[in-house]
Amino acid sequence: MTSTSLPASHRPDTGRPEASAVPRWGKVIDHSRCIGCHACSTACKSENEVPLSVNRTYVKSVDIGEFPSARRAFQVTRCNQCAAPPCAFACPTSAMHQRPDGIVDFDKEICIGCKACIAACPYDAIFINPEDNSAEKCNFCAHRIDMGLEPACVVVCPAEAILVGDLNDSGTKVSSIVGRSVVSVRRPEKETQPKLFYRDAHQATLDPLAAVRPAADLYMWSEQVSGTGYVPSGHPDGSNSAAAAMLSYDVPHRAPWGFKVSLYTLTKGIAAGAYLLPAIFAVSGNLDPDNLLFRWIAPVVSGLFLALTGALLIWDLKKPKLFYLIFTRPQWKSWLVRGSFIIAGFSLVLVLHFVGTLLGLDGFVRGLAVIGIPLALLTAVYTAWLLAQAKARDLWQSALLPVQLAAQCLLAGAAALIPLIEVFIADDYSHMTYPCLAGFAILNLLMIAGEVSLVHATAHARLAVDEMVKGRFARFFWTGIALMVLACLAPWIGTPAALFALAGLLLFEHAYLQSAQSVPLA
Repeated sequence: MTSTSLPASHRPDTGRPEASAVPRWGKVIDHSRCIGCHACSTACKSENEVPLSVNRTYVKSVDIGEFPSARRAFQVTRCNQCAAPPCAFACPTSAMHQRPDGIVDFDKEICIGCKACIAACPYDAIFINPEDNSAEKCNFCAHRIDMGLEPACVVVCPAEAILVGDLNDSGTKVSSIVGRSVVSVRRPEKETQPKLFYRDAHQATLDPLAAVRPAADLYMWSEQVSGTGYVPSGHPDGSNSAAAAMLSYDVPHRAPWGFKVSLYTLTKGIAAGAYLLPAIFAVSGNLDPDNLLFRWIAPVVSGLFLALTGALLIWDLKKPKLFYLIFTRPQWKSWLVRGSFIIAGFSLVLVLHFVGTLLGLDGFVRGLAVIGIPLALLTAVYTAWLLAQAKARDLWQSALLPVQLAAQCLLAGAAALIPLIEVFIADDYSHMTYPCLAGFAILNLLMIAGEVSLVHATAHARLAVDEMVKGRFARFFWTGIALMVLACLAPWIGTPAALFALAGLLLFEHAYLQSAQSVPLA
């Protein structure tokens, strides 16, 4: 192999018989050779026209040891070209996809900017291009590979520290190194099967929590952005590493999902719960199906908040005009797609409910609730699987998350209905509604207490809880808890308890979602 081209057997359209064999591309970064010159970073920017403020690849540096026995270690950071890429599984339109040769590539024409791929990547290797609002990352310079050329970073590396080759071909240098030398991958516990291998890399560079964050966030050559939506690099106190290691250079990273997603979890919970509770009471015989609550109030509230949920989801897209691609070219492994179709099905039930009520088809409306109840419940809880696809966020990898979301939707639905019941229904429901609201608030508080007090399996999850309870998002968390405690007093304080419950849920959801994204991944 020369420094600029691939073997003829691996070049496309050569006419050779061996060219028909599909390669499995892999990359080795030899840190016994890397000198930290950043030539790969600049070559990548030039070759792929990467804008300022974002990077497809960069060189992180960590200072290890104490004077006079100290040294600087580097890590070339980029997409890991996973064999089981979570970004491709999470992408709703297949904009992020895996080619037959294993390269994880992207198609900007069908990217809707949902940021699901960013949330899913355990390596923080994907970003939104600020010039075209499309998701982007290292794609192995696939355009050069297809022409029989090596990636730009490989060509310019002065120390030959970056190597690419076919892992299926035992004759390539990459295959030989991976098969015979000691190599490492980043975060193997995420089961993504990375095809980016590190040789002689120090663990303090591979583990994003192994190096302590420098005092006052003073990094070499740069300052980390620490405002809202940004993720500080390094471990806050260094308790995850026995080695004396300090992060000296990194690039800023952003959390993909902000307040719009936090608000969407509340509006979706209200939409599901406002229909779910009256429908359950009506089907079980505890509420007259001809009652105004089931016939009109519940579907109106549910429909309005479901429409608001859809508006928030579209508003959060970087390319909102392309939202229809979720339905016209769905990638069914994505829970963003599955959730969109669940919401569409629930919306259809609500429309049929209105039509049936207008036409006086009371039996049809009651029967429709048998379908509407599971759809409402799915609308409330599908987000648990959507968050679970974000494999990098350990706090969201909880088997109890669907139960937590179901409990939240019951509290949100009850809180949204109580003021309307008191205004529009003459019957006295306070003997039933306020105890229900208080009970749902107590249930949610108990589940939150379990979430924050139990021992978490990973350092990532523990740090996320720390950020939620005593870090950057503590004021949201504790204010939300205080408001939900007030909601427990509903039988005594009346309607204001419903407003306390809704505000408390929103603040808690914001703290929960943002703290999970506040732990550094790269």
